[in-house]
Amino acid sequence: METFLGLRSWHWRATDWVAAAVSGFAAGAVLMILDLVWSTIFNPDGPWRTSHMIAPIFSGATDSLQTGDYRFSVSVVIIALLTHYVLGIVFGLVLAVILAQLRLDAELLPALVTGACVGLLLYVVNFEGLTAFFPWLAGLRGTATLAAHLVFGCVAAFLYWRLKRTATES
Repeated sequence: METFLGLRSWHWRATDWVAAAVSGFAAGAVLMILDLVWSTIFNPDGPWRTSHMIAPIFSGATDSLQTGDYRFSVSVVIIALLTHYVLGIVFGLVLAVILAQLRLDAELLPALVTGACVGLLLYVVNFEGLTAFFPWLAGLRGTATLAAHLVFGCVAAFLYWRLKRTATES
């Protein structure tokens, strides 16, 4: 019956979880560095604005958002970093599962295209969907943030493609 319908039996492919987590973490680091450099150069509010907009998702403290006071704060930066890196790892894991199961991790170009698509999807979810719950995130919408999410997806896909162990290496 499967042959008649043109279906192959589905075999779950192993995902290299360590490579996936490292890829998401490292891609998150690249995203953070890009944001810090971009904000330092081009954002009149300074480099800590993004941290002040991410931290209230978990801390609930929106004081700096209301006053526009985006000075460096250890607690705000720690919460923002933890949030960012945990989500980077989670998204790296999700991307790795997609790449492995759809067999897009064997060659670089399909992996990069998939990574860019995941980055685009993350941008849409983060800045179109989550703004219903966290309206201040709308202030982060824009071409620079979209580009950073595309870079995140591509870097995570590239690193997973490069770092994953094959069955013979395990």
